[in-house]
Amino acid sequence: ESDAGDYTCVCGDKQSTASLAVHALPVLFKEELKNEEAQEGASVILHCELTKAAPVLWKIGSKVLKASDKYQMRQPGTTAELVIRDLEVKDA
Repeated sequence: ESDAGDYTCVCGDKQSTASLAVHALPVLFKEELKNEEAQEGASVILHCELTKAAPVLWKIGSKVLKASDKYQMRQPGTTAELVIRDLEVKDA
């Protein structure tokens, strides 16, 4: 998208200008979340990979998760990761 704009070709005192529009592709899941099993008290990392970097929200049911001592969100490049610490049965 940052390549959009007006481009000009100049030759001597003549010039030709054209406008370039770039349409963004949708963000898709390249690798989806996978089911996990872990022991109570342990930590687990859930991750998925996107086709391009984009902001994500992490939810459990309809509740949006926020970063805390329990939940850590990381997003290196196109990979989105959720770390859940000190697992409890209710985290399933």
